[in-house]
Amino acid sequence: MKLLQSDLSNKAEWEALGYELPQFDSALVKKATKENPFWIHFGSGNIFRAFQANVVQTLLNKNILDRGLIVAEGYDYEIIEKINHPHDDLSILVTLKSDGSVSKTVVGSVVESLTVNSHNRKDFDRLKEIFKANSLQMVSFTITEKGYSLVDGLGKELPNVTQDMLNGPADPESYIGKVASLLYTRFQNGKKPIAMVSMDNCSHNGDKLYDAMIAFGKSWEENGLVEKGFCEYLNDSSNVSFPCTMIDKITPRPDSFVCDLLNKDGLVGLAPLVTTKNTYIAPFVNAEECEYLVIEDSFPNGRPALEKGGFIFTTRETVDKVERMKVCTCLNPLHTALAIFGCLLGYDLISKEMQNPILKKLVELIGYQEGLPVVVNPGIINPKEFIDTVVNVRIPNPFMPDTPQRIATDTSQKLAIRFGETIKAYVASSDLNVLDLKYIPLVFAGWLRYLMAIDDKGNSFELSPDPLLDRVCPYVNTIKLGDHVDAYSSLKPLLQDKTIFGIDLCEVGLAKLVCDYFAEMIIGEGAIEAALNKYVTI
Repeated sequence: MKLLQSDLSNKAEWEALGYELPQFDSALVKKATKENPFWIHFGSGNIFRAFQANVVQTLLNKNILDRGLIVAEGYDYEIIEKINHPHDDLSILVTLKSDGSVSKTVVGSVVESLTVNSHNRKDFDRLKEIFKANSLQMVSFTITEKGYSLVDGLGKELPNVTQDMLNGPADPESYIGKVASLLYTRFQNGKKPIAMVSMDNCSHNGDKLYDAMIAFGKSWEENGLVEKGFCEYLNDSSNVSFPCTMIDKITPRPDSFVCDLLNKDGLVGLAPLVTTKNTYIAPFVNAEECEYLVIEDSFPNGRPALEKGGFIFTTRETVDKVERMKVCTCLNPLHTALAIFGCLLGYDLISKEMQNPILKKLVELIGYQEGLPVVVNPGIINPKEFIDTVVNVRIPNPFMPDTPQRIATDTSQKLAIRFGETIKAYVASSDLNVLDLKYIPLVFAGWLRYLMAIDDKGNSFELSPDPLLDRVCPYVNTIKLGDHVDAYSSLKPLLQDKTIFGIDLCEVGLAKLVCDYFAEMIIGEGAIEAALNKYVTI
C-alpha cells in the first residue's frame, strides 16, 4: 500500500485496517479549488497537516465545504518536493489518545502545494494567480514566530530583507518580502479584500504579521517602488485585516513508534526524513486529540462556516484573554517547568515526568495554586477545566512523543511571559502577596541550575538551542557541584534582568528565595531531586 490517490481507490483494504478516508470526490474538489480558491496557507508543517487540513477535510466530508486547501511553503522547499508531491498532497494523521487508542485518518483536503520561491516562476506565477482571485478569503500562516521577524537575534536587519526593501516586489528573497509582493499583486488587481491570518503559537500574532507587512509597504512606497496607496490598503481593515488567533495542539516530530505502526499495516515509503534545513518531516503526523483555535472574527471578504469544524470565532479582546490564559497560566508554564526539570533529571518524555508524583504535584501547584488566582478568564473557555485537561489528559498522554529537550528550546525567551506575568499580577494585587509564591521561584532556580549543563547525576548534557545562552551561561559557568557560593552576589545582575524574567526579581523580593533554592541544588549529586522532595509537598 502506498499513500497515493490511485491506491485510495481500494477503500475496503484501507478501511479494514482502521483508516478513515476522504468521503468527497477529490477530483471535483480539486477542480473547484483551483478555479475559485478560498484559502491558501503558508507553512506546510505538522501543525497545519494535523489541524487546519483535518478540519477542512471534516467539513468537506459533511458537504459544508466544496473546496479544499492550497498550501505554500516558503522556508523549506524540500517539504513540498519530498513529502507533498510524491504523495499527491495526501498525509496520514495519527491521533494518539490518552486512553491508549489510536485513530488513523488519510487527510486529502490539500489539493495543491507550491513553493514560495520567486525563482521558481511556475510556482510564483501560480501564487500570483491565486492572490488575484476574487474568491480568495483567507491567507493563513504557521511559519513560527521567527518567520515574521525582519531582524536577527541581535536586532540587525536581515540581509535578504534589506535587499528586498531596496529592490521592491519584483523578485523578493525574504519570506515576508515574498508574501508582501503577492499581496501587492492583489492590490494591483482591484484592491481586493483579504484576511491575513497568523495561526502561529505566539502572542499577538496578527500584530506581528501586520508590523512585518507594513514595514515593506512603507519602504516600497517611500522609495517609489510600488503604486501610491498600497500602505493605505494595508491599513484599512475593510480591505486587509490581520486577525489575532490562539492555537493549541501538540504535534511533535514524527515518531518511530508511529512509523512502525503504519509499516505493520503494509504501508511503504513513509519513513521520516530530516531536510537540509533540519526540518523533521514525514508523510504522516502524530498528534494529540485536544485542539483549540480561537480566531478574531475579522474577514473583509467573508469566510466559510469553519466554526462547524470546531474553530472559535470571537473578538480580538477575547482572543487575547484566551492566549494569556494559556501562555501565562494554564499550559505553557507547566510545560516549561517540566522541560527544565526533565532535562535535569534525565527524562526523555514529558509524559513520563507525570508519572513522578513530585513533578506532577509541582505543575499542579504552579497551575492551580499560584496561577489560577490571577488568571485572565476569557469566558469562552473555563481556565480550571483547561488546566484539568492539561494535567489529567494532555501532558500525561503516554503516546505523545514530546521531549523536555524540545520544549526547553528558547527558555530564556519564555520565562518573562510564562511566569513573569503572574508575578506582576501578584505585585499589582491588593489581595495577594508576591512573597507567597514558592513554586515559580523553584522553577527559576531550576533553570539557573539547568544552565550549568550538568544533570542531577553529575553528567554533562547538551543545552537546548536558545539565542541567549552566551549571555546567561557565564553567570554559572564557574560553579561546580559541591561549591559553596554566594549565589545572590553571583546571580543578582541576571535576576534583575526584566527581559529574562519579565520583572526585577530583586526588586519584588523573590531573588533571595531563588538563590536559596539554587544553592541547595548544587550541593552535589541528587540535590535537585532532594530539593523537589523537600519543597513540593504531596
